[in-house]
Amino acid sequence: MKLIIATIKPFKLEEVREALTAVGVRGMMVTEIKGFGAQSGHTEIYRGAEYAVAFVPKVKLEIVVPDVLVEQVTATIARTARTDKIGDGKIFVLDVEAALRVRTGETGEDAL
Repeated sequence: MKLIIATIKPFKLEEVREALTAVGVRGMMVTEIKGFGAQSGHTEIYRGAEYAVAFVPKVKLEIVVPDVLVEQVTATIARTARTDKIGDGKIFVLDVEAALRVRTGETGEDAL
């Protein structure tokens, strides 16, 4: 099993969720986050004053999938979240040693 962590632009969340559901993802965790990468934030003007926005709003997705779905899920996220503009996000894939469904006691891929 693998844990896929993806950061995407907030307005892409629903489109990405629908695409992932279509390829067989049965659940995910979503967190609203702020961060910066290559864009290093930006400046905005509010009531005539310019100020720096060092952290940009993003959405973090955490999805645990069987090994056989990793490539399809990462490709789906990358394709669906892409806007061809700076700040589209990142995808990380990590190993998962164990999973346990609290309600039923199922373990491993059965717990997904």
